[in-house]
Amino acid sequence: AVLSVDETQRLFQHLNGKNLLMLQLLYGAGLRLMELLRLRIKDIDLDMKLILIRSSKGDKDRSTILPEKLYPPLQKQFEFVREIHNKDLGRGYGEVSLPHRLEHKYPNAPKKFGWQYLFPSSKLSVDPVCGKIRRYHAPEKSLQTAMKTSVKAAGIIKTASVHTLPHSFATHILIQGVNIREVQELLGHKHVETTMIYTHIMRNMNGAPKSPLDLMKNI
Repeated sequence: AVLSVDETQRLFQHLNGKNLLMLQLLYGAGLRLMELLRLRIKDIDLDMKLILIRSSKGDKDRSTILPEKLYPPLQKQFEFVREIHNKDLGRGYGEVSLPHRLEHKYPNAPKKFGWQYLFPSSKLSVDPVCGKIRRYHAPEKSLQTAMKTSVKAAGIIKTASVHTLPHSFATHILIQGVNIREVQELLGHKHVETTMIYTHIMRNMNGAPKSPLDLMKNI
């Protein structure tokens, strides 16, 4: 399913705080759920208006657009993460796991603020690989539950999940007239044929001719 712009707006009206920011990033930047949860502080570039997605589909890095409307809540989230991180450091923790064995190359990096998850878990846990106590990213389930609750509250009849939001992003920017190759790059699709699926949805949403009955006046 793909939400209309109006349905998406109604959905957001029934959210607040961290859940609102997370779901707005899924929609506003076209992120997949795990791409969102794995974001680090340093992946958000406010100056360049970009989000870096590391080791995404096909184990490739890519960048996508960062909605300017999200600057204030993102800066608030940075402050929240810094507060948590400083408390963890004060208790002798503050480490995160790094991708692709980077912590062996940069042993001090796991405690750096830039590598902390943008949306950290509410609690520390034991890393099963090394046995260290670390803070991981927020779990999937809480956001999925928030989405489900908001869809119902907004009166949306379609079956919509967190995965619906990046699909809606793709469809809505194609409706704007953005080149399909650019959309392919933003979504990280290897083949343009994958992206072209959204052009069919777009035609259904935006390209249908008007009924002759709707063209009649005074009826």
